[in-house]
Amino acid sequence: MTAASTIVPATKTVLVVDDTAFVRDRFATALTSAGHTAVTVGSVSELLARLRDDNSPVDLVVMDLRMPHSGGVELVRAVRKTTGGGRVPLLVFSGTIGSAEEVRELSALGVAGYVNEYSAVHHILPALAPHLFPDNFNRRDSPRVVLGIPISYRFSNTIAAALTLNISKGGLAVRTMSPLQQGSKLKARFRLPGAKTDIDTDSRVSWTDRRIGMGLQFEKVEPSAQEAIDRFIDQHFFSNRKA
Repeated sequence: MTAASTIVPATKTVLVVDDTAFVRDRFATALTSAGHTAVTVGSVSELLARLRDDNSPVDLVVMDLRMPHSGGVELVRAVRKTTGGGRVPLLVFSGTIGSAEEVRELSALGVAGYVNEYSAVHHILPALAPHLFPDNFNRRDSPRVVLGIPISYRFSNTIAAALTLNISKGGLAVRTMSPLQQGSKLKARFRLPGAKTDIDTDSRVSWTDRRIGMGLQFEKVEPSAQEAIDRFIDQHFFSNRKA
């Protein structure tokens, strides 16, 4: 397989907001191991104070939507007011979302996406990377669901196999040490959990990073297969909730 050119991203500062140390520490571990700076806070007052500090800019906020004494859409409004609108990209932990209506309200407030707070450490950076490096990564609009299933793909005369990292309605991330060059066209095949038939797609490599793998954007999918993908995402997006 032809080796891809490596994207060397700059160091970023990520604010991880959760009242549970286990979640904060896991995300901090994933970020610092990749060379980024993780700032962890466990309260709303710490969150807002950190965002007001112009001497220490933040590149991304990843936050729990159910913090003590404040939460939900109103908490996001407070963050937006503190940062002067949509200046800082904001991700929300998907397990803290209460309803589809809340998703719509958060979208209107410019929330960039959602990430599973219970993801394994090695799945965290691939989920955050498109929001850390929007100029290098294709950003899919629908939520991502962490999913590790086999995938095979054909590029030119080469057939390769790998495991997925996550999937959305518009594409998926693949873990591989030999990612293809960004913009490459390929044919991919995979099977969703519980399904009886494979899904075939014509896809394009939308981002690539040797430390993680590559992202595939679907360009052609049979309508029945797209329906199956959409249904899978809708069924699993709210599967991990905070009690």
